Amino acid sequence: MPGPLHGIRILDATTMISGPLATMILADQGAEVIKIEHPRGGDHSRQVAGRRGGFSASFLNNNRGKRSVTLDLKHPRGLTAALKLCAGADVFVQNFRPGVAERIGLGEDAVRAVRPDIVYASIAGFGFEGDWAKRPVYDPLIQALSGLASVQGGADQARPHLVRTILPDKVTAIQASQAITAALFARERSGQGTHLHLSMLDTVVHFLWSSDMAGFTFVGDEIPPQAPSEGQSFIELIYQTADGWMAVSAHTDSTWSGLAAAVGRPDWLTDPRFSSVALREINKPARLELTQEALLTDTTANWMQRLTAHDVPCAPVLTRREMYEHPQVVANGAVVEVDHPQAGRLRQARTPARFSATPTEPPAVARRLGEDTEQVLQEAGYSAEDIAEMISQGIATGPQGPSE
Repeated sequence: MPGPLHGIRILDATTMISGPLATMILADQGAEVIKIEHPRGGDHSRQVAGRRGGFSASFLNNNRGKRSVTLDLKHPRGLTAALKLCAGADVFVQNFRPGVAERIGLGEDAVRAVRPDIVYASIAGFGFEGDWAKRPVYDPLIQALSGLASVQGGADQARPHLVRTILPDKVTAIQASQAITAALFARERSGQGTHLHLSMLDTVVHFLWSSDMAGFTFVGDEIPPQAPSEGQSFIELIYQTADGWMAVSAHTDSTWSGLAAAVGRPDWLTDPRFSSVALREINKPARLELTQEALLTDTTANWMQRLTAHDVPCAPVLTRREMYEHPQVVANGAVVEVDHPQAGRLRQARTPARFSATPTEPPAVARRLGEDTEQVLQEAGYSAEDIAEMISQGIATGPQGPSE
């Protein structure tokens, strides 16, 4: 069965991570995604390090399941072809800097002129208005401006730290895929398309607010600027054991009692500093220090057995290799292996959402630059002669062989 979004056609004019990952999520769920790339080089992520068979791992992991079409959007004939593809699309997604899509002729008005009910999705970095809207953006800048780096540092006065993965890009991708699906659902009801605006900055601010902005929620009762941020979150530390590391979360009454029993410290239950959830949060540094002292006395495997026996939430800290070999990850079928005609055997994460009524088919692997140009343009009504002429003039390209 082809998946819940079967029959939806998406035109993807995005590059790098946030846009391509968003449309790949939709492709994984059954949508037909046509990726438009520049004839010379294509998506920049094709060129980054970590390559085999002419493909970078970054491109492979954010663009599977899509068809690749090359068009020079700055050439009138390339723009005309893109608009012709828009006429047959349900969704158009772009992450140009604000104003660029309009300048090259692919703004909402131009696209809606050929497909009035299209869902037009714009993804930006800092936003669409204000002095920062047109500034160049990268993930660390969003982490800095959103407050995420401060949260990661542990306190407003501590040294900020970056999350060591491009969280803003990836959270924005997930938010965009959900919002596009919501816009499509609304169109089914009303028959009208919409313009979806989504910025990385807004997305991360929203992401943080659900757990890390409690001290700033009640207007007039903001926490002092020098206050530590540890008390704002239930997230615990990673603890060192006799032979490794593990995570333990024991903030409820029952799990605190279980932890005390597992480590042989019944006195913790009569300690007035830890007699309630609120007091354990207030006295969090002392609680974490005692927990760390206890966990250093045995191995991770032994603690896993003892803590699990007392129903204390816990998990070992795994390396990336250990992660995809872990029995639970294997049981979930979360990681799969597929064969790519140029890049060889690949290991990739399976789409996490499973649909019982419309199960998704295994996604197609990422395509060579321009691999589908001729077929897609033929489907849009171009003759073989027209396509050959566009290719000869460099407006489009056919499938390009591997390049290292």
